Amino acid sequence: MKTFIRCINNEEGNVLVVSLFVLILLTIIGIAATDNTSVELKISANDKFHKLAFYAAEAARSYVAGTTGLYGPNNIVVGVDHYFPNNTDPYVANTTDPSPEYTLAPDESFKGTVTYSGDSPPPRGSGYAVGQFRAHNYDIASTGTGPRNAESQIQAGFYRIGF
Repeated sequence: MKTFIRCINNEEGNVLVVSLFVLILLTIIGIAATDNTSVELKISANDKFHKLAFYAAEAARSYVAGTTGLYGPNNIVVGVDHYFPNNTDPYVANTTDPSPEYTLAPDESFKGTVTYSGDSPPPRGSGYAVGQFRAHNYDIASTGTGPRNAESQIQAGFYRIGF
């Protein structure tokens, strides 16, 4: 019984040391969690900005589809870049000077080129006779810009059917 009473009256500070150790451990875990959250927020913001830049570059494809001068009879010299956006009316080919960017939103824009790459027989299943029609092939290279100078480049090919 004497030993038990002696353990109760022992005031060497072990509980204080253990509680300080637990407090320090919890503080380190809290700091690590805060740093991890901060990094994750930066990653998600950058991902968002790069997606906006990609969508801007994709919008260039719709712009080209609506600007028939970029892929019409004014653009049938192989290897010559036609810069866009090009809002001349009637269409005047711009083959020497990069165009200014087309602004979609305050922090989103695009620009690019359409290049004629030659003709070929119409693709199988297109519904056009091989001997009568030709597929005129074009390449689009567009650059989209997003917030914080995020940039995305895409390349796509398309064709138009003609004689």
